[in-house]
Amino acid sequence: MPMNGGSGTYSYSKNSYFQRKAAEIEREKIMEVIAEKLDMKNLSSVSNTIRVADLGCSTGPNTFVTMQNILEAMQQKYRSQCNAHDDHQTMPEFQVFFNDLVLNDFNTLFTSLPKDKQYFAAGVPGSFHGRLFPESSIHLVHTSHSLHWLSELPEELQDKDSPAWNKGRIHYTSAPNEVVDAYMSQFAKEMDNFLEARAKELVPGGMMVMILTGTIKGRPHSETAPGMMYNAISSSLMDMEKEGLIDEGQVDTFNLPLYAASLEELEGLVVKNGCFSIEKMEFSDPATWLKGPLDITQWVMHIRAVMECMFATHFGSHEIVDQMFQRSTQKLSHQSELINSRCHEPSQLLAVLKRK
Repeated sequence: MPMNGGSGTYSYSKNSYFQRKAAEIEREKIMEVIAEKLDMKNLSSVSNTIRVADLGCSTGPNTFVTMQNILEAMQQKYRSQCNAHDDHQTMPEFQVFFNDLVLNDFNTLFTSLPKDKQYFAAGVPGSFHGRLFPESSIHLVHTSHSLHWLSELPEELQDKDSPAWNKGRIHYTSAPNEVVDAYMSQFAKEMDNFLEARAKELVPGGMMVMILTGTIKGRPHSETAPGMMYNAISSSLMDMEKEGLIDEGQVDTFNLPLYAASLEELEGLVVKNGCFSIEKMEFSDPATWLKGPLDITQWVMHIRAVMECMFATHFGSHEIVDQMFQRSTQKLSHQSELINSRCHEPSQLLAVLKRK
């Protein structure tokens, strides 16, 4: 399901500040890699239109800020390579493709397009786990806080006879190893599909920038701040089930399609694919911008903007979802000291790849 559309209280456009600040942490690193590794002279010699795609763009405004930063880096690299410092050297034209799921609120996205943009804009609806563009047509792909989402859940989670039957939980946090393994296998399959699709769409020498939620290898997810969030939601739903507000089966059949890979997992999948060189891959703390304690209520609001649609679709009521998030906020507030001790741990993966 897409992020909350529109511009209301719980919309993604009003509640995506955390994601924007987390992505900004990687800005200088991305600019440096473009300056050092992207051959704009060669790319522009083949086509006078440079095409950039942001996959999982949602409703803005984060995507516009990121695209402007990337285009400025590419323009600067072109000037330095081609001595384009006067009117005699023409800068290539740029086209930016904004991609997200078919149900994404593209109306809100394009209503807020920057008036002073220096690129041609187009929307591309569809899942990025498959092909979106013609072969060898894209020069740079960017995706931020999207690749940890699975397009579908492992079938084992829905099978009562399977060791991976995830009864009473909504995620692999605090679940048996069989549940974790099922998520891991699903992520590996979908990342393979993603890399295969991008390998066909990117031109040789084209670049791909990926920012996604990750986890340190061997670290129990229940000890991370996101893991504590998912446990609080699970606990709230189970309390509501005991009170007769929702059915037990509704909880047992709901699982969040989220997986946080380790750096080693992601690196192994890229190497296995064989179509990309790894220009940069590292972990970072996505909350370096946070100077004081985390505002738990605001944090839950951001999670709600991302997840409300899937909860409401499954449980059939926004009132149920509203109560679930209220209870989760209370539970997390009681753990605020522990959460704040963990929220600065490295949990964001940056990977910059180049098409061979």
